[in-house]
Amino acid sequence: MSPLTDNRSLRLPFVVLVLAAGTFSEFVIAGLLPEIADDLDVSVSQAGLLITVFAASMIVGGPAMAIATLRLPRRSTLVLALVVFSLGHAVAALSSSFAIVLAARVATGLATSAFWCVGTVVAATAAGPAATSRAMGVLMGGMNVASVAGVPLGSWLGQASDWRGPFWVLAALSAGAAAVIGRFIPDDERSEVPSVRAEFAALRQGRLWLMLSTIVLFMGGSLAAYSYVSPLLTERAGIPAGAVPMVLTGYGVGALLGTTIGGRTGDRRPLATIITAAATITLVLLLLVPLSTNPVATVVLVMLMGVTGFAPTPVFGALVVRFAESAPTLAIALSGSATNVGIAVGSWAAGIALASSLQQTGPPLVGTVVAALSLIPLIALALMRATHSEASPPPGTAADKPVESTTRDLGSA
Repeated sequence: MSPLTDNRSLRLPFVVLVLAAGTFSEFVIAGLLPEIADDLDVSVSQAGLLITVFAASMIVGGPAMAIATLRLPRRSTLVLALVVFSLGHAVAALSSSFAIVLAARVATGLATSAFWCVGTVVAATAAGPAATSRAMGVLMGGMNVASVAGVPLGSWLGQASDWRGPFWVLAALSAGAAAVIGRFIPDDERSEVPSVRAEFAALRQGRLWLMLSTIVLFMGGSLAAYSYVSPLLTERAGIPAGAVPMVLTGYGVGALLGTTIGGRTGDRRPLATIITAAATITLVLLLLVPLSTNPVATVVLVMLMGVTGFAPTPVFGALVVRFAESAPTLAIALSGSATNVGIAVGSWAAGIALASSLQQTGPPLVGTVVAALSLIPLIALALMRATHSEASPPPGTAADKPVESTTRDLGSA
């Protein structure tokens, strides 16, 4: 590893802190919807559009922003994204118009997607091929901290001031993070000018699309049940409503543990890590159906749902970068879109199941089926690994070495 890479690795925690601040925007607002609705004279369901448009901006904006900012220096892109993020929250905090606040959420969603895809590439480059999964685990750890603390912290700040207080805090945090990034993240030293054609050419990799399909199905399955875990805890397991935040905190702690485990094992055995997690989360969700009448068993399974549901997430990012080879920015953006598509579709299907005769057991059943389906593209990847290991690559091809390296890495699974 070069000295430059070593220096970047030392500066990686700054990127992690900024990413954590970005994810707080999506989680904090969930605890503020009633206050926002009351102040802006809209219904709570209308206020919920502030979450929907943010997610939609992440889905569509990730690939668009990856291409739009491709030729910009990465440090400049990170700083610009944080400035837009800060200004968007300041505008929302100053406005009394729901339409303006909604537009500000679109802007902050686009800024977040730009920061995530570029920040992920920076982190992967800083860590190097041997530690990419570990770097992804650190980044995902920031998101998990936000998921654990974001909603209660946002709710507390909103009650202490009003809903605008947390927005001002986010604006200040992101402005400070922009200054830190501008000061400490090194300039780009890319030997080649980024090519839009190369980014799209990387999408011809079949393995990349199999991994994106895995992300959609795995995240959709694991988070389908979590989206409606509160009624399962209170109405089926008989857990008091006041204890639900503690159970959800256990889920978040499990998610932190899962990303740590996945980050450490994923660099050595990437495919084995994902397949094990997919099989285990399927079993955990299935067990939730008969055992969710027992509060102790339910609490344990919810925490295991966090562990197994987040263990492969660092490996997802690492393999997407690896499969995209020399043009990973657009692929990373698509992986973020795949995650959000999976969450949106999974939670939608789980909501329908909850309203059916299945009631509280509907979401975990949906999650079981969808998570099990993620094993299909994983099996295809394993078969491709076996094929590549038996076949000799054409001589003299520049792309051969990364493919061979990837095959050996997957073969160690």
